[in-house]
Amino acid sequence: MGTGAAANHAGFRHEAMCYGSDEELVNVLVPFLLAGSEAGEPTLVSLGEHASAVVREALPPGAAVAFLDGGGVYARPATVIKMYRQLLAEHVAAGARRIRVCGEIPFAPRAWDWWARYEAVVGEAYGEFPLWAVCAYDTRTTPRPVLDDVARTHSLLAAGSGEYRASASFAPEAVLRERRAPEPDSLQYGPPVFELHDPSVMAVRRALAENHGEVLSGSGLADFQVAVSEVVTNAIEHGRPPVSVRMWRGAGRLVVTVTDRGDGPAELAAGLLPAPKAPLGGLGLWMAYQLCDHVTFGPGLGGGFSIRLTAGDLSGA
Repeated sequence: MGTGAAANHAGFRHEAMCYGSDEELVNVLVPFLLAGSEAGEPTLVSLGEHASAVVREALPPGAAVAFLDGGGVYARPATVIKMYRQLLAEHVAAGARRIRVCGEIPFAPRAWDWWARYEAVVGEAYGEFPLWAVCAYDTRTTPRPVLDDVARTHSLLAAGSGEYRASASFAPEAVLRERRAPEPDSLQYGPPVFELHDPSVMAVRRALAENHGEVLSGSGLADFQVAVSEVVTNAIEHGRPPVSVRMWRGAGRLVVTVTDRGDGPAELAAGLLPAPKAPLGGLGLWMAYQLCDHVTFGPGLGGGFSIRLTAGDLSGA
């Protein structure tokens, strides 16, 4: 399974546990974490605030388990991958033969699409490392369609009893191949603040600067301009004309769509991992995934390919 520096280990494992109570969470995770602690393996927890408190209380004093800020870690999929790859490489360089991580993605209904793609690309992103990852999902708050995606992106599923079973629907590549039509942001039901057809990149940057309405400022505005510029450049250079750019503003966020008549990126992991042949490590969609609060893409309403970029508060989306 592993390659390179991490080849001589038990292999990469990516599992999910779906729990319906705090007791079930403890039944599965505490033995997993204690086994890592007792074996001297780096053992990390990145759960939500409540789940972290439950697990902390259940662990015995002195357990060598490091807790990370789950909400801080799982902000954007591409930045999670970048952070974990660096962390895993550091542990391997220090001699770790296995690293245990338990994570929990903060559920946001409007942003699940890019987290489903994240779960589907985990094997490609971390497969070279001696990682045993368990992803926790609370069935009391996680919708059924999300749990279906969890089963499609994890080879093994743990029940609250601690028993594991193989996922009959495991098909991460199928998840990556899907082009789900993005559900419109509520702002998109109104007219856009501006609409540009076959614009230059500079024209788009100028329109953003003149129409952001103080929703973003400083580095936030600059980052969003970079993200939109990169996506527009991709559409011009790799898509098919005409290229249309629209922006909506309101409720503490900016929403921009970039649409062309092409088919979109060929790379299944586009956005999540840098394109292998792109300059500077692969910009474009990958850069947008680093800088925006949400990015989604799929078929355009009138055909072609559309990318939607959002910066700001997603709660009203």
